[in-house]
Amino acid sequence: VQLQASGGGTVQAGGSLRLSCVVSERTLVGYAVGWFRQAPGKEREFVAVSNWRTGKATVADSVKGRVSISRVNAMRTVYLQIDNLGPGDTAMYYCVRGAYQRVTGTLPSEYPTWGQGTQVTVSS
Repeated sequence: VQLQASGGGTVQAGGSLRLSCVVSERTLVGYAVGWFRQAPGKEREFVAVSNWRTGKATVADSVKGRVSISRVNAMRTVYLQIDNLGPGDTAMYYCVRGAYQRVTGTLPSEYPTWGQGTQVTVSS
């Protein structure tokens, strides 16, 4: 399976971006899908995940109120909307998928499948 992320770029502080991730398999049903990010010199950081069964979103406290995650199973696509971007949001953003029908949390090790990442750069 492949996860193809897109939508990154350079944005001025205060702007917004919507990242997309398309999964190559037939369906997203039964899988948690989400996003992590990694800034230079820092560890990978959980951003948000959509629960495998209900689609309920869990968002990191550090971005809560500015980030939303959504999924369209029929299109095998998960989205990450980031508003009011700041320099602290500059990072490579990775789309991830959990194991089939497994509850997932905020640790990178809980997600066996990763995409290649899309770079988000916020200029001040």
